[in-house]
Amino acid sequence: MSPSLSRNEPVFSVSIAAQMAGMHAQTVRQYDRLGLVVASRTKGGGRRYSLNDVEALQEIQQLSQEEGINLAGISRILKLEHEVKRLRRENGRLKSALDRLKTMLLEKEAVEGRVFAATQDGSIIALSRGERPPADTRRSGSALVIWRPRQ
Repeated sequence: MSPSLSRNEPVFSVSIAAQMAGMHAQTVRQYDRLGLVVASRTKGGGRRYSLNDVEALQEIQQLSQEEGINLAGISRILKLEHEVKRLRRENGRLKSALDRLKTMLLEKEAVEGRVFAATQDGSIIALSRGERPPADTRRSGSALVIWRPRQ
């Protein structure tokens, strides 16, 4: 297999995919008709399967033969597995968006939640919440502290 070949690249004919999955080609065609593993089609109508498709065929074979699950049950299991994968991707996307929003909120609070003081020479210094201006800025009570309450 070429290093640039994707696991989703449909390159295997039905007979090769069946051989790789350890089943008869007619069984693979039946699974295709039932929608368990849907092959890509060539321009001439031939079925082509990817490595992911072959793995799915092997999973179906295992569920059917080793665990005794009928094809309707296998179909339901595969649909639920696809839904779980979709929901995990969506969950990851939402977590990333939440992390970005938290970062933005913290950055906003870092600016809005700070207290600033003006020194005698007009310089502005940032103070942490509850921190008092340095002693040299408080001489003769001339320091100005700007505070804005949270809304």
